[in-house]
Amino acid sequence: MSKRVLTTESGAPVADNQNSATAGIGGPLLIQDQHLIEKLARFNRERIPERVVHARGSGAYGHFEVTDDVTAYTKAAFLSEVGKRTELFTRFSTVADSLGGADAVRDPRGFAVKFYTEEGNYDLVGNNTPVFFIKDPIKFPDFIHSQKRDPFTGKQEPDNVWDFWAHSPEATHQITWLFGDRGIPASYRHMNGYGSHTYLWTNADGEAFFVKYHFKTNQGIRCLSAEQAAEVVGTDPTSHQTDLLQAIERGVNPSWTLYVQIMPAAETADYRFNPFDLTKVWPHADYPLRRVGRMVLDRNPENVFAEVEQAAFSPNNFVPGIGPSPDKMLQGRLFAYADAHRYRLGVNHTQLPVNAPKATVADNYGRDGLMATRNGSRHDKNYEPNSYAGPSQTDQALSAALAVSGYTGTHAAPAHVKDDDFFQAGELYRLMSAEEKDRLVANIAGSLSQVSREDVIEKNLAHFHAADPEYGKRVEEAVRALRED
Repeated sequence: MSKRVLTTESGAPVADNQNSATAGIGGPLLIQDQHLIEKLARFNRERIPERVVHARGSGAYGHFEVTDDVTAYTKAAFLSEVGKRTELFTRFSTVADSLGGADAVRDPRGFAVKFYTEEGNYDLVGNNTPVFFIKDPIKFPDFIHSQKRDPFTGKQEPDNVWDFWAHSPEATHQITWLFGDRGIPASYRHMNGYGSHTYLWTNADGEAFFVKYHFKTNQGIRCLSAEQAAEVVGTDPTSHQTDLLQAIERGVNPSWTLYVQIMPAAETADYRFNPFDLTKVWPHADYPLRRVGRMVLDRNPENVFAEVEQAAFSPNNFVPGIGPSPDKMLQGRLFAYADAHRYRLGVNHTQLPVNAPKATVADNYGRDGLMATRNGSRHDKNYEPNSYAGPSQTDQALSAALAVSGYTGTHAAPAHVKDDDFFQAGELYRLMSAEEKDRLVANIAGSLSQVSREDVIEKNLAHFHAADPEYGKRVEEAVRALRED
């Protein structure tokens, strides 16, 4: 086997990779040393801007296999028949901290899946919780600013976290999830995933159905207490990455069963609360889970930077048979996610191997820009319509059209009978066992008691009282006890 030759970026052979060129023995370095200058300049540019949220993540390849017939609800080709398999890439992540943050922390987890379908890539971007803190995207930058490191202290501040939540009562449901037992998963393998948002499915007859996605872990739910998590963070800050990598390397391939809840489009207007409100779940008694298929992860990335950090998921990557709902948070993310990738990775990030379609070919008139690899030949035009046999539109909508009416303006969401911010948080609290309630109260009190302003504490306590009188009373007593110590 011939020895490989080290070269420069331009392909020229490198004579010496141990010593820089100098003006005589021991003399100053020479700027003419092209290999040295190229290595240093390239090294300075090896890091791209990290994600503002979901910066710390892990990923793996695998496949999705359809196990149940859902063709009555969607015409999506990758869901068209039982037994059909589609290659995919999944990225898990924490939300608030930076790329160097620890894995085993109290934080929601991102759960994003890229299906490489024959009709193009379908990105399903969600979390390990079925709800979120806010329901309107105009609040998202402020929410994230309150959760990230403070500009002055350089660390996450309870005053900022709880002050925002004090003025955002719709966060009470997600707070109850976050500070409950599932707030710190033991690993990425041992947590559920949710599309969280409501999406639109359309069948071959043009009928519309709204759906919610549920990925149920087949490994079982396992979580850490605050004390256990602190120990794990101290011994292996990258514990979730370690666990996922080593499990797949051993051939212990994690899997999830995908279920959906399905609501006929005609039922949305009269439902007792806004079904497109991201801070609420649909009760399973109203819309039971229907099994769709199974996701298996069986291959680790060869290069974390190229395949995990440069992986770009966007909820506006739909395929025929699947589309958006009027969920305001989803609507905002249809723009924001793709725009974040254009900033971080460049306008041609969709041409990177991890992001490019695998079961079909992207064929459009996008040209030029940094790192363009698909600019066509002299025979290809960069405009449409044209007379040169270029790609043309199908005249077939990806999903059903939804009726809209009314005046433009900054409207609040339409009122439904049970549209309040607290009742589902109370229902979740009442579902918990006595031990789960104890841990939830202790976790919230431990954080809320660190807030310096009494008025912020009082506003938050009012939210827990509104969710459930016992819930509020217990949190209030626990906070007072900690502040008196």
